[in-house]
Amino acid sequence: MTRRSNRTATLALRSGCTALLLAIAGTARAEPITFDQAIELASHFSPGIKARATQVDAERLKASTANQLPDPKLQLGVQDYPVTGPNAFDPLADDFTMLRVGVSQDFPNPAKRRARVGRAQADIAAAEAGVGVEAQGVRIAAGLAWIDLYFAKRKLKVLAELDKSIDDLSATVGARLTSGSARPSDAIRPAQLKADVADRRAAIEADIAKALTTLVRFTGDPSPDTSGPVPEQLIDHHALAADLESLPSLRRLDAATGLAEADVRLARADKRPDWSVGVSYGKRAPRFGDLLSVGVTIDLPIFASRRQDPVIAARAREVDRARLEREAALRELKAQLETDLAEHAKHYAQYARAKDTIVPLAEQRAKLDLASYEAGQLNLGLALTSTIDAAEAELNLFDREAETVRGAVMIKLTYGSEQQ
Repeated sequence: MTRRSNRTATLALRSGCTALLLAIAGTARAEPITFDQAIELASHFSPGIKARATQVDAERLKASTANQLPDPKLQLGVQDYPVTGPNAFDPLADDFTMLRVGVSQDFPNPAKRRARVGRAQADIAAAEAGVGVEAQGVRIAAGLAWIDLYFAKRKLKVLAELDKSIDDLSATVGARLTSGSARPSDAIRPAQLKADVADRRAAIEADIAKALTTLVRFTGDPSPDTSGPVPEQLIDHHALAADLESLPSLRRLDAATGLAEADVRLARADKRPDWSVGVSYGKRAPRFGDLLSVGVTIDLPIFASRRQDPVIAARAREVDRARLEREAALRELKAQLETDLAEHAKHYAQYARAKDTIVPLAEQRAKLDLASYEAGQLNLGLALTSTIDAAEAELNLFDREAETVRGAVMIKLTYGSEQQ
């Protein structure tokens, strides 16, 4: 298959993939999206990622010219025109004055041309690494926004149930006031609690608005909503440690090292002479014959110790700096991974404790106090307090679960491969 047919097939494949993704996006706008769908949409439709990908295309276009020769030069001039003596300003009386037209072509040394190609390839690698870093940031932002929206919606349901419980208890206040089993101040307590619930609801609605704004920004879905379960909270420590070397941030530093190494090769190539070839045609007075000149010009880098060598040494130090920065970044990532894993383990333990102990005990206490209140053995204030505590325990459970899931997602998308 020819190169042109290969290119045509590639373009057709890209067009097909784009059409498929647009169809997915249209479906996502019609229905709620899962966590994985949010990540996928953000990965393919974020303007930031598209901008980085466009930069890659630009670098590839520039790379196609890296091995090309410089443009030839056209030379036009008058040679040996007299300005003093008996024939001053009279070119027809002078034997040497002639009109000259010529063409010259510069030929950079082969090492320099190879170094320019290597530098262009390093530019492409750096641009591709930028796409990876941008994509990682987009995936993390979209994933965390989906999680925030998911748990904020669940919290609103808890507040709605709490509102109903307060209304159910406040409905009994009138009869108890009439019977004398309740104090007049008990009639005020439900209204105060409902105001507190309204404040909590407003804060959660603000969180929902923020999460929606982020999802719209990165997925392009004008009305996103969540569907399906939250991501898995368990983490494969060994798999994450094995993936560290391939992280986008380290690939970007590898690309920076490649750029520095390419600059060293360019600097070394300057020690080799370039050369150029020129051809010119000279026309003198009609009584004389025309002239043809051919010449070669060669650079003479004979003072390398004061010119090229310091530049080469400086470029080599830049390579050392890039490699050390990469090593420092790798060590920082390893340390940060261990720190994040420890934090995630703490959050997971707190979530498990709340789920298995705190919430069940709070619900049991609320049921017992409600039964005591209905039996006339407990006042309204204590019954409401138990109900509030049970709701607070459930809200706290959601907070802990959200923190655990957020931590797991952040760790997997920051330190793991895209497949995790």
